[in-house]
Amino acid sequence: MTSDIEIARAATARPIFEIGARLEIPADALVPFGHDKAKVSDAFIRSLRDRPDGKLILVTAINPTPAGEGKTTTTVGLGDGLNRIGRKAAICVREPSLGPCFGVKGGAAGGGYAQVIPMEDINLHFTGDFHAITSAHNLLSAMIDNHIHWGNALGIDSRRVTWRRVLDMNDRALRDIVSSLGGPANGYPRETGFDITVASEVMAILCLAQDLDDLEQRLGAIIIGYRTDKSPVFARDLKADGAMAVLLKQAMQPNLVQTLENNPAFVHGGPFANIAHGCNSVIATRTALKLADYVVTEAGFGADLGAEKFFDIKCREAGLRPAATVIVATVRALKMNGGVAKTALGTENVGAVERGSVNLRRHIENVKKFGVPVIVAINHFVSDTDAEIAVVKAAAEAEGVEAVLCRHWANGSAGIEDLARKVAELADGGTADFKPLYPEEMSLVEKVKTVAREIYRAGTVTFDRAATDQLAMFEAAGYGKLPVCMAKTQYSFSTDPSALGAPEGHVVHVREVRLSAGAGFVVAITGDIMTMPGLPRTPAAERIAINAEGMVEGLF
Repeated sequence: MTSDIEIARAATARPIFEIGARLEIPADALVPFGHDKAKVSDAFIRSLRDRPDGKLILVTAINPTPAGEGKTTTTVGLGDGLNRIGRKAAICVREPSLGPCFGVKGGAAGGGYAQVIPMEDINLHFTGDFHAITSAHNLLSAMIDNHIHWGNALGIDSRRVTWRRVLDMNDRALRDIVSSLGGPANGYPRETGFDITVASEVMAILCLAQDLDDLEQRLGAIIIGYRTDKSPVFARDLKADGAMAVLLKQAMQPNLVQTLENNPAFVHGGPFANIAHGCNSVIATRTALKLADYVVTEAGFGADLGAEKFFDIKCREAGLRPAATVIVATVRALKMNGGVAKTALGTENVGAVERGSVNLRRHIENVKKFGVPVIVAINHFVSDTDAEIAVVKAAAEAEGVEAVLCRHWANGSAGIEDLARKVAELADGGTADFKPLYPEEMSLVEKVKTVAREIYRAGTVTFDRAATDQLAMFEAAGYGKLPVCMAKTQYSFSTDPSALGAPEGHVVHVREVRLSAGAGFVVAITGDIMTMPGLPRTPAAERIAINAEGMVEGLF
């Protein structure tokens, strides 16, 4: 079987100026990074403000399993499919993180014959956006310790510094460290640690900022810690916001690339879908909406995390109104939700598909609560049988929606034409009546409870005492209208990753809350979520190398 990287390498890429021309982007508005990728200039983006928006289509999925769901693959395939049937469409997806790429998940450029290219560049350093975010974040870290070292005029309590450092790599050894050891010349020792770059508030800020002015204002609003009287200290108090914005100036410009079928794709930003909102940048999405009639985008993990945050955080913040939602499911993943081991997924098991389909039905029910029409994409695997596929279609029909079999992984846009036509009909039908799950006036505690009960189907929601005290402090400080960003395992509706299917009546316990004042949301942390992942026993990095021809091998 031909690997993803071999398929991508065999593709015939068109010059990036030709791809831009398909969206009527003039050559002088593109900042090229080689022949096949470019950034779209800030001046050109500003010139688009008065244009009408196209139709926004969200691709989400059932809860992820080791069997794979193919959400990004379906996003890319649907964009190609819409172009194939004569619609002017663009794709918006996130940039991959190096951590998962060298860990266990792999890259995030799609797969098979539904990929964005250049796959190697996108999955590695790309245009340097993540490096810029890492640098801007760590500049603020350095300025905090430097300020304390030179007299601490702001009265920062070093025990209450909440700003950590970041690195775009899975490295469990850096989760908790002691910094500034070695004597007075190296500053004041304190406990701190590292998060992965995609968990940085700077990443979330870049992905939610409307423009450069908004970016700098949000950076200045970052709370880096507290004084002894518990009053907050902001990044602007350290005069760090301007320099951070300078480091991010180019990174704010969306990246334009192409699919295997030479259709336009914006790949920009990549916040964690656990600790942050898990969507590509607002500026890329809004730019695409001004240039295309249909924009296909995705949200991280399953709909309980990604879609909820897309609707309640990204759409609320940016004023976006999605026209349709696609939920991706696979027979294999539903079998796992029905209790089948990964090693037995190739054997027909209609009963397991029936049992596992409760996961799909729950996601359909949840997405409907946001007032956006839904359709299901069955991402086809060669081991799927007609009887198993019929079960998935029946489960969707029981919820009043259609499920369409898609073969884009194997056949590209030719394998997803049916879904493309039906999605276009949904988006053009004008039946969307988008509304967030909760009003901004609701208290932070009630917002958390609403998500936990309505989306996760929790029976009880509990909080550590410190968490409720902090939420009250956030509201007293004027942050009560912010949306909540739930940090929860992606593998289950509950906080227990082993509870597959559609559990309900469970307990959701909030052990910690964090204020991301610059990004504009409050994070509620549940379960064992970590902001610095570790590598698995056998990381993907062991299989990645340069072959005798000087080509990269092992990326997937």
